[in-house]
Amino acid sequence: MSYIKAGTDASGNDIKLFYQDLGTGNPVVLIHGWPLSHEMWDYQLAELPAHRIRVVAYDRRGFGKSTQTWDGYDYDTLADDLKAVLDELNLQNVTLVGFSMGGGEVARYMSRHGGARVSKVAFISAVTPYLLKTEDNPDGVDQSVFDEIAENIKKDRADFLQTFGKQFYGVNLLNKPVSQAHLDGDFARAYVASHKATLDCATSFSTTDFRDDLAQIQVPTLIIHGDADKTVPLESSGERTAEALPAAQYIVYEGAPHGLFVTEKDRLNEDLLSFITEGVSVREPAGSTILY
Repeated sequence: MSYIKAGTDASGNDIKLFYQDLGTGNPVVLIHGWPLSHEMWDYQLAELPAHRIRVVAYDRRGFGKSTQTWDGYDYDTLADDLKAVLDELNLQNVTLVGFSMGGGEVARYMSRHGGARVSKVAFISAVTPYLLKTEDNPDGVDQSVFDEIAENIKKDRADFLQTFGKQFYGVNLLNKPVSQAHLDGDFARAYVASHKATLDCATSFSTTDFRDDLAQIQVPTLIIHGDADKTVPLESSGERTAEALPAAQYIVYEGAPHGLFVTEKDRLNEDLLSFITEGVSVREPAGSTILY
């Protein structure tokens, strides 16, 4: 198995990030969402390398096969972990693709590390620019929603993860866009994460303000979000990110839930491939979207 060292913990033990490295060509780094691991990118890992693209996907600290540290789940540290991946593998001309919580890592890396080694970025169902509802962010989500998440994790993390998985993909009595087998697989992927990492990362993505980070992005950018996303609502995230990055290509997937990397996997793969290989189409007029 392949690991990258991302510093040491308070006891001097190495922090190791597990990663997969597939294909050859200009590199793409996939940053997974919460509470999953890099394995959520199964359909992208099976497709993108077939198009002369090198694809790297790693497990965030505390998740998957990476070291379960006690702390370090703030975005500054997570952006530093991303830097360790890019530096250790000596990646250049990188396209960063961040899903949900991973979008925050993309934004923070671009500001904290000056976008070093990166040529393009993509935000997929991302938590940017700022999820929490405040006086100066009235479109955000009420603190009570995040308090309930934390309470449910502390009360019964397994039950929370199973319930959350259904919302993640928009599963209900009438709509079953993914199988029970897939939900079971996601539960297994999420439950191997540490309790502390699961809880602390929920706090980080719900309270971190990325508005200043987005202002530092000067490379071609792709934003994709589903308008049926109940986990990270379009109005609180995708719309606001597009406003902050008016030159970005902004694509709204009509009827798509949060977990569109599975429910809209073919469409997402096509859009990522187009962006990675051809670039970005500037919106005209500013503020318009491409509805699929």
